[in-house]
Amino acid sequence: MKKQFNRMKQLANQTVGRRVKNVLHILSHAQIERRMELVRVVSHNTHKRMVSCLQGHIGTDAEKRHKKLPLTSLSQAMVEGGNQLGEDSLIGKMMEVCGEAENRLASELMHHELQIEKDVLDPLSQLAEVDVPNILKQRKQLAKLVLDYDSARARWLQATKSIISGTNTQALTAKADLLKEEMDEAMNKVELCKDQLAADMYSFSSKEGEYALYFVTLLEAQADYHRKSLTVLENVLPTIQAQQGNITCKQD
Repeated sequence: MKKQFNRMKQLANQTVGRRVKNVLHILSHAQIERRMELVRVVSHNTHKRMVSCLQGHIGTDAEKRHKKLPLTSLSQAMVEGGNQLGEDSLIGKMMEVCGEAENRLASELMHHELQIEKDVLDPLSQLAEVDVPNILKQRKQLAKLVLDYDSARARWLQATKSIISGTNTQALTAKADLLKEEMDEAMNKVELCKDQLAADMYSFSSKEGEYALYFVTLLEAQADYHRKSLTVLENVLPTIQAQQGNITCKQD
């Protein structure tokens, strides 16, 4: 019996050693966890401010977004005003041409904001509201599993002690074996969760460069949008200037 108890004690010491290694491994991720939480906060705040810069309604389709843009309303008002003034009105003609240009600008803005939503806002939201929180939840789950293991281990140790002082050795040994299985199962859950957490943390750390590209994408999209908007204006300005010249000639 003493030999069996010593063997159980040895197994307990081995299990404790594994748990110490687990704790040290978990603690080594503390810095990454703090960084992840900071990334979550700044990404959330940036996403919120970026949404406030949009003129269209986020989440709507292209047609609805285009209709709701202030530039679209301006375009419609100018075109309608030009129609009301009639074809013989120089002001009306100018308003109609400008109104059509504003509509094209609205179209460029709509496409730009759709791109920003798809390539920047959605990934930022995924990072701040899903990816990082899920990893942090795993950390809490791991802490719970460690507590479950501690409880299972305490019950098993108590059972092993009862074998020495008890009279029904066979029944107590059987009970200890069952508790040992529960403890091993609890430790396996800790190991699996720990490995998954470590893998997810590593994945997060390795993708930081990818996350940083979201903001490069934002600037590139803005540059492309302004170039296209400038092209719209440069294409319409000769027409407007020609009409302005006609107006001047008629006045002379």
